[in-house]
Amino acid sequence: MKDGPEGQDSLFSHQDTHKAPILENVPDSLRRSTLRLKFPPSYVVVGIYRFFTDKSLYIPAWDKCRHATRRGAIVGTLWAIATFNIQRKFIELFLRSSPRVTGLSGSTIFGYRPPFSLTTYATVLLVGSQVTNILRFFLARNLNIARTRVYSQTVLSRGKGPEFWQPYVEEWDNPPIIPYEPAWETFVKRWLVILLPFNFYPFVGILVSAAFKALRTAHALHRPYFEAKRMTKEQIAVFMQERRWDYFQFGFFAALLEGLPVIGLVFTVSDRVGAAMWAHDLEKRQHFVAAEKGKKGR
Repeated sequence: MKDGPEGQDSLFSHQDTHKAPILENVPDSLRRSTLRLKFPPSYVVVGIYRFFTDKSLYIPAWDKCRHATRRGAIVGTLWAIATFNIQRKFIELFLRSSPRVTGLSGSTIFGYRPPFSLTTYATVLLVGSQVTNILRFFLARNLNIARTRVYSQTVLSRGKGPEFWQPYVEEWDNPPIIPYEPAWETFVKRWLVILLPFNFYPFVGILVSAAFKALRTAHALHRPYFEAKRMTKEQIAVFMQERRWDYFQFGFFAALLEGLPVIGLVFTVSDRVGAAMWAHDLEKRQHFVAAEKGKKGR
């Protein structure tokens, strides 16, 4: 597998000719989950809906984070008020000094004039990111606890205990051969530095940033699933490579929402709900594959 951009391109190939044929005919009990698995971004949407409508999820999360959120909001608001105009001046100077490099000026993008001030947009984005980091600093430990709890509560609400998560079962007849460090992981490490310039491009920057973070975000969201199954690093790499397009789609929409200033912190919690629901359906399929392989081995 190639590294860099070529390695990233390989994630989008759809030549899944080695998939296990036993997944083509599933029992009625798995048909709904199989349909959901065909469009992983749906779990992001369902996770948001479930989080905001299930009191057993959002109330404990808010109770855990409310005091830190209020303190962070006060500090962040004061910071935004005190520094917004200063930062706007710096950004205006930057855009004026480097239009040949970025294609940007104070009012145009590669000669196109958007219907809003580019300088103000970039300043709002920058200050919003700083306020988000201030909130994240105050929340820190409590936010991580809230994320862990909503994931666990979501799994528990499905009536599944620790025994539900069985050892990893290979679903493909001929699984892909993965190097010690997967191409997507190498790509992220080497190319994440190019994200900064894109942040100044309205809307496009957010999309590009989400695309680059997609697989890393998806991997992080499913870490509890991998740990519950006690999967090795090599098994995780194979599992994600076999579902590379699924993980990219899920991770892209999750990273897109989590990258929004301030409100993105809420989505870092709701995405855990969606990830848990996706993990539940993936595990049900693992059980089916294990049962079918057991029948063949008799």
